[in-house]
Amino acid sequence: MTNASSRPDWVPADAGREFTTHVVEGKTAPAPENRLRRRRVVETPEALAAAIGTGDRGALARGITLIESRAATHRAAADTLLRLLTPLAGGAMRVGITGVPGAGKSTFIDALGVLLCDRGRKLAVLSVDPSSPVTHGSILGDKTRMEALSRLSNAFIRPSPSGGELGGVARRTRETIVLCEAAGFDTVIVETVGVGQSEVLVRGMVDCFLVLMVAGTGDELQGIKKGILELADILSVNKADGDNKARAEAARREFSRALHYLSPPAGAWQPQVLTCSALSGEGIAAVWSMMENFFDAGRTSGEFAFRRQEQAQTWLDALVMEGLREAYARRSGLAPLLAEVEAQVRSGQLPAPEGARRLLDAAGFSVAGVVEPDA
Repeated sequence: MTNASSRPDWVPADAGREFTTHVVEGKTAPAPENRLRRRRVVETPEALAAAIGTGDRGALARGITLIESRAATHRAAADTLLRLLTPLAGGAMRVGITGVPGAGKSTFIDALGVLLCDRGRKLAVLSVDPSSPVTHGSILGDKTRMEALSRLSNAFIRPSPSGGELGGVARRTRETIVLCEAAGFDTVIVETVGVGQSEVLVRGMVDCFLVLMVAGTGDELQGIKKGILELADILSVNKADGDNKARAEAARREFSRALHYLSPPAGAWQPQVLTCSALSGEGIAAVWSMMENFFDAGRTSGEFAFRRQEQAQTWLDALVMEGLREAYARRSGLAPLLAEVEAQVRSGQLPAPEGARRLLDAAGFSVAGVVEPDA
């Protein structure tokens, strides 16, 4: 049996007591009260960044956990990590994939991801799960629904709970993209939960936005909305197989006609509509080929560079708004007033706009949105 003293990264759970053993099913093992526990190792942002830069998957996972942390004590380390890794990022093809519920997003990504990995690409999938209203954790576990992709060595899947974020986007998704790119992944896919027109948030952090639709269930009507069509760079009607193949082709024609009502700027990409079957794999290669055409056209026209600038601006705006919310929460002496106003608004005694003005005034913010000097 290996002695605890020969394992420098482990220490006895109760170092002050004699290390004893007991027999379990004929094998000698440490007694339950003397089980070993791993010594906590403090990892600096510099060391973590260096490991991520070499493509270390474990370091990448730890880095994502760090930047997703809501603990104030982790914020400085997370900021340092991002500052160190940002120069290594930016080289990946960023693709957002969304769709109506039941469109088969995870199955589609599984099929597309296997295709890309077979072609030698390194793929990171940021799969945003719906959050449990009780624990705020993931409730679907998309990694288990991408079985083929999860077994490939050049694929990395990170399921994260949406945490109630608007648009079904996990907190710090933009930062996670930076870490994945710094780790050497040349393709990053962000899958959303598909919650309606709020996908505009996802659209603001990717280069190409794919909307998956299905036919034969009435869901195709959801796609004929100007807001959704304006977001899409490519549409694909999934589940075009078996008896549903003809309906999928009919839906493709309907979406194509709907797109003609939109007038993109001169020289801009005209969104394309395809059909595919994630189950059989038919049409998956054509969808990827269309994405490559989109990226080539964007690089030629300058649209790709413009979108990256817009992504950076959107990221900055989001962080400023988050900082303002946190600054408001830190204002001292607001807790009693906040509890009072919330109770009055919930009971109907106070209109919400008036309650908001009272809280903002107390926090030192004018109703016009200008921050007043601290008293």
